[in-house]
This record gives sequence, C-alpha cells and structure tokens, in this order.
Amino acid sequence: MSIGSFIKKQFIDVLQWNEDEEGVLAWRYPMQDFEIQNGAVLVVRESQVAVFVNEGQIADVFGPGTHKLTTQTLPVLTNLKNWDKLFDAPFKSDVYFFSTRVQTGRKWGTPQPITIRDKDFDMIRVRAFGMYSYRVADARKFFTEISGTRAAFTRDDVEDQLRGILLATMASSLGGANVAFLDMAANQALMAQEVKGDLADAFARYGIALDEFNVASVSLPEELQEALDERIAAGMKGGLSADKMAGFTRYQTATAIPLAAQNEGGIAGIGAGLGAGVTIGQAMGQAVGASLTPAAPQAMAPVPVAAPAEESIEARLEKLKGLLDKGLISAADYDSTKAELLKKLIG
Repeated sequence: MSIGSFIKKQFIDVLQWNEDEEGVLAWRYPMQDFEIQNGAVLVVRESQVAVFVNEGQIADVFGPGTHKLTTQTLPVLTNLKNWDKLFDAPFKSDVYFFSTRVQTGRKWGTPQPITIRDKDFDMIRVRAFGMYSYRVADARKFFTEISGTRAAFTRDDVEDQLRGILLATMASSLGGANVAFLDMAANQALMAQEVKGDLADAFARYGIALDEFNVASVSLPEELQEALDERIAAGMKGGLSADKMAGFTRYQTATAIPLAAQNEGGIAGIGAGLGAGVTIGQAMGQAVGASLTPAAPQAMAPVPVAAPAEESIEARLEKLKGLLDKGLISAADYDSTKAELLKKLIG
C-alpha cells in the first residue's frame, strides 16, 4: 500500500448521508480510525440536519446545503477544542445526520382499553385506532432526549416510546374534555382534535413535531356496548325521561341484583344484610317499572290528593315476579325479597 493511499484512507474529505436504508431517523457517520480534513466538505441534503458532537457535547448544527469545514463554520467546536493551530490539523468529532422528512402513515391503536372519565357515563373503557405522521423538528432535543450516541436510530425505536406517550395523552385529553364520549364517537374528527393539541406538546418535548393525527375507529368493550344498546332501546320505546341519563341509571339499577346474586351470600353478600337486599329490590322495582310498564290506573277521588309517596307492596310483588320471569334475579333472591315484602304486608 502506498503512502498516498494510506493517507487517503485516514482522512475524510466529504461527509454526507445518502439515506440508503428506509426508516432511519438518526445515523452516525463512521469515524473509527478516521479524521476530518481541514477544509473538508459537509453535504447536508434537503430534509436532513447534521450535528457535530465533541466528547458527548453538541457543538455545531448544520441545515441543508454544502458547507466547507473551517474555524469560521465550526465556531463552537473550535472553541471547545481550543485549537492553537487555527484548525490547520485534521480533527476528530462525531457527526450525526438526522432525517427531517415527514414519517407518514404510522398506525396507532390501543391494544388494551384505556379508562377515561366521561360526563355521561362517569368512567368508561375505550378502544381506538387511527393514523398519525411526525418528523424530527429539533435535532438537539432529539439527540439529547431519545437517540443519543447510537450508530443508528430507527422509526421502530422511537415509535415504541411515542405509542406510550400517545395513549397516556389520549386518556388525559379525553378524560378532561367537556365533550361527551357519545358526541366524540359520532364525530371522530372531534375526538382527534381533542387529542392532537396535547399530543403535539408531548411530542415537542423530544424534538418531534406531530404533523397529522386522526381517529379511524372507536369502540367500547362488549359489556359497555351492551349497556349502550340497552339505553338506545329504552329511548326508542319512549321510556326515557327528559334527563338523558335516566335510562342508563335505570339500566344500572336493574342489573345490580343479578350481579350481586353472583356473590357469596346473594344480595345480602353486598355487605349490608337482608335489609339492604330488600331496599335494592324496591329501588330496582321502581326504576324498571317506571320505564318498562305503564303506570297502574289510579282510583278516582272526590277531591285532589297528593300522590302516594311509595308504591304499594302488591305492586312491588308483581314487578318482582316479572324480574324473576325475565331472569334478571335468581329464585333465591326472589324468595327472600318476597318474604320480606309479605311480612310487611301482613304485619
């Protein structure tokens, strides 16, 4: 090997990145056993940024263009190195290239439902899917916060972290929004708008700019979807009051006894004894009766009188039997509640 060939292999005249591999966001120029020649040319293509790092500290940043590397073009690095030869000698420095192209068509989704607070349903669990796009906007932040000194940093590396940020931000944004989930689910653009602003702020912390964010589909877990179907059915039958939540509240009350019956001790197993079971049965009978059965005809009175404060025990017994026939309560709960009501009736 000639001396000229040896020298040529040791000094770098041109630094550039061709982005041969798809999906790479940050790439370190291979500097092992090489030094940068004084007056070397740095080529930064459109949609790229180059960063010089000296002993782990960011020195100079270059945007698109062709740059001749001198003490004038590398002022921070020159100051850090304290060159006393006015940059005449070759030097070593790590050079990182960053792709600032928009990374489009990135998919996001909730592998598990996320719990959010809702103005109608109080707490619900939601699954959602969509697309987003982003780009590296601040190479300094991206280097210090995420990519670091790795030889290469890819989309897969960063998106593992972005998905966690996205899900946490989505739960916080939707939970704090003053818009009902049903309204957002009917207008997915509205849901995306509620999340996008907070998500952009969260991404910016890492030097990443959120370009687009959309919601393609929203769904509830099966049990909540069934509850929502019950609410819709009740509304179609005209059984809801003016208050939009009345139907859903009656649904929750009606399902309280069968759920409690699955516990050890039946209704009394809720923790308040048989008396609590009777109270729940009464409340359930009143709620379900108000939405599913017409009101019992009232006898004509010679003068107007105040409405009875409480339904008759006979009416409660009839509704209790109806719940048993529909399978909403167990036979054991029916028998125990019936016994209590008959005891009250007989005295």
